[in-house]
Parts: sequence; structure tokens; C-alpha cells
Amino acid sequence: HLLDVYRPIERDGPLPAVLYVHGGGFRILSKDTHWVMGLALSRVGHVVFNINYRLAPKHPFPAALEDCATALCWLANHASAYGADVGRLVLAGESAGANLVTALTLLCCYERGEPWARRVWDRGIVPRVLLPYCGMLQVSDAERFGRAEPALSAWLVDHLAAVAAGYLGRPPSEHGSSMDLADPLVTIERGDPPARPWPPTLAAVGTKDPLIGDTRRLEAALPAIGATVEARYYPGEIHAFHAFAFREQARQCWRDTYGFLDRHLPT
Repeated sequence: HLLDVYRPIERDGPLPAVLYVHGGGFRILSKDTHWVMGLALSRVGHVVFNINYRLAPKHPFPAALEDCATALCWLANHASAYGADVGRLVLAGESAGANLVTALTLLCCYERGEPWARRVWDRGIVPRVLLPYCGMLQVSDAERFGRAEPALSAWLVDHLAAVAAGYLGRPPSEHGSSMDLADPLVTIERGDPPARPWPPTLAAVGTKDPLIGDTRRLEAALPAIGATVEARYYPGEIHAFHAFAFREQARQCWRDTYGFLDRHLPT
């Protein structure tokens, strides 16, 4: 339950706040492997809160999302001490982290019954921007990747199914309505209007990413709930390519991100 705070050295606050949630299939990596994300966003004028969360399979769903919710409430209470403006809040994450920040946005925009979800709702936090990179936005039915066109190889489908099983810990039916938060994409696709406005969303993914279908579905689903969405597809790029900042397409992805933030965060 640690986080790192990245602050610009030569900028006067208050500055926009970013909560960054790392990926890793819900079961590996940490804030320490994702230092480049904090650096990239803070160098252009944001205060970045880069968090850890409990990992599966030792801590299955909803442990990771509960920790993200706790971190968000902590940020709301303490952001000003670090020169950050929670009124200009960005939620960002890649892969599994994209799932978690999309689910976290659900907690902000839809009233839920889970006690830990209520704490977010009651705090009244409303993000201004959502950045889900290359997300696994539906954990259930990993076999859908084998039915896609083109279908993924059997070993990769098996790997994604193992990631899903490790995260959920038990069959989806046993999670009841809380599966809405493990499958935020499916929840959005229902089209129920949010009680609070869904934030403008930039979804970035490489065209060689096996999870690209979830980004395409998100791009199609968000306008139906009144949200602004831009999806960016980077030719030939693999999963989480934007972490490799020496690559031109990665640098373009960051330029696109900065431009989106400039357009949608109030000054």
C-alpha cells in the first residue's frame, strides 16, 4: 500500500493530478517497474500518484480494485499537499491497469452498493480524463479471443484465460453483480446513462496487440452513454508499446496523450 509522487520541479501549482495504475496481468509488476509513466506525465506539468495494489492470485478480485479505490480517496484528501488539483483529475493505466482505472471510473460515475465502492461515490470524485491504454477491459470469457478475427493462437488464449482465472479466483457467476466491476467494458456496453458525466477518454493500442478488440469495443460503446472518446491505433505496435519510449510510435503515443490532456483539462 505504497505510492510514489512525481512532481514537476519548475511549475507552480496547483497542477492536474494523475492517478496511474500499472499493468501486469493483475499479478506481476509494480509502481517501481512503471517509473517511466510517472516521469513522462510529470515532465509536462502533472502531479502523478503512481500506486501499488494487491496482486492476484494471492489476492483475487476485488482486492486490486479496492486498493485503487482506497488510493483514489487518499489522493482526494491529500492531493493539495503535493500541489495537485483533484478537480483536474486524470485516471490512467495500461493493460490490467486500464481495466482497473475504467472500473474506478464506474465507481465515480455510477452509484454502487459495495461498501468500498460507496466510499468513492460518497466522496464525490469525478475524473476529468480517462486514459486506458491497451486494456483487458473484460476479464470473463477469455475464450472470445479465440473466436475473434483473426483468432489468437490456442496457447495465447490459454494464457489470457489463466490471467482471468487468477484475477477472479472463482467462477464469474459467484461474484454476482460485482462482476460489473471486473468487466467494465460489458457494463458500459449495456448503455445505462451515468449519474455523473463520464470523462473524455483516450484509448490507445497497437495494431499487433492481442487485446485490440477490447479497445475497439470501448470506442463503439462510450458514445452511447454520452461520452467523448478518441481511440488511437498504432500500426504494427505490440502490447504496452508506449512504455518503450525510444520507439517513434511510443513517442507519438505520448504526444497524442499530451495533446488530449491539453484539450480536455481546464487550465
